[in-house]
Amino acid sequence: MRLSRLDPSHAAGVGRRRGRDAMILCVGPTPTAQRTMVFDRLEWGEVNRTPRVFDAASGKSINVARVLRALGEAVVATGFLGGDRGAWIRRELSAVGIGHDFVEVETPTRLCVTVVASRSSTELIEESAAVESESYERLLEKSLRLARGARLVVASGSLTPGGPTDFYGRLVREMSRIGVECIVDAAGEPLKRAVEAGPLLVKPNRSELAAAVGEAGIDVEAGARRLAAQGARSVVVSLGPAGAIGIRGAERVVVEAPQVEAVNPIGSGDAMAAGLAAGIVRGLSFADACRLGVACGTANAMTLTAGTVQPEQVERLFAGLAAGEGAPALGDANG
Repeated sequence: MRLSRLDPSHAAGVGRRRGRDAMILCVGPTPTAQRTMVFDRLEWGEVNRTPRVFDAASGKSINVARVLRALGEAVVATGFLGGDRGAWIRRELSAVGIGHDFVEVETPTRLCVTVVASRSSTELIEESAAVESESYERLLEKSLRLARGARLVVASGSLTPGGPTDFYGRLVREMSRIGVECIVDAAGEPLKRAVEAGPLLVKPNRSELAAAVGEAGIDVEAGARRLAAQGARSVVVSLGPAGAIGIRGAERVVVEAPQVEAVNPIGSGDAMAAGLAAGIVRGLSFADACRLGVACGTANAMTLTAGTVQPEQVERLFAGLAAGEGAPALGDANG
C-alpha cells in the first residue's frame, strides 16, 4: 500500500489525510541552498574531484516539507530568503510541488555543503546571517495568515543571529489562539521558550534535551518528562540510529530503529519530524506516529541527500517496527 493513497481498510496502518484541503505549514527562519558532493574516497591535503554533485533546497523546515510532500501531504514552507540563492530555492520548491510563501530579506541565503565519502558524511555549514530587525514580525504575521488553511504547523531550525529567542514561543501561542497546533524542533533558548508556550509536541535530540533541562548526561526519559512538566504536551527524543523515545502523559513509547546501511544520515531528524507530523494529521496513535517518525528518519539515512525518502521504503520500515502500547490518537491537529 502507498502512504499517499492508503486504502481506508488499512486505517490501523500509517493512516490517511483527513480532508482534501488539509495542509501542513513548515516554518523555519534559516533555509539553505545545499550542495552534496559524493566521493569514492577523500584524501585530506590533496585535490579531490568528483562529477557526483547534487544541489537542493534545504534547511530543516524545507527538509520537513520535502519529506511530507513525498508522503503525499499538502505543504507550504515559509521563512526568510534573500538574493540569488533565495530565488533559486523558490524555483526548486515549485519544481517539486512544494508550496511556499517566504519573507524576502536583504541578507543573501546561505550555502551549505555535505561531503559523502567512504560511507561517512561531513557537513560544512555556512552560518546564517542577521536579518532586518522587523523581519521576524513579518514572518510571524505571514505564518499566522498561512496557518488559517493549515491543520498543523511544524516550526524547526535555528534562528538568525540576533533573532528573538521567544519567536517559537510566540508562534506557538499565536497559533493556539487560531486553533492550530504546533510541533517544534529547535534547540537552546528558543526550544525552552517554545516549551513554556505548550506546544503539541517537541522533538529534541539527546544533546538538545540535556541542554534544555540544564543537566548533561540526564536520563532521556527523565529529561523528556521534565520538558513535559514545563509545558510540552508530548515529547519525542530522537536517538539517531537507536530510534526514539516518546513521552505523552503517563505513556512511554520506545521505538528501536532497524539496523540499516546509512548513506547520509544528515536530515534524518527533520525526516522524523515530518513523519510525526504526518502521523498526527492522519489520526494515528501516539505510538504509531512515533513509529512513522522513526521509519522516515531511517529512510532518510539510506539516501544521498538530506530530506529525501522513498515512500515505499518508509512503508516497509514502518511495517517492521515495533513500539510500546499505543494510546488514543493525538486527535485533530486543530484541537
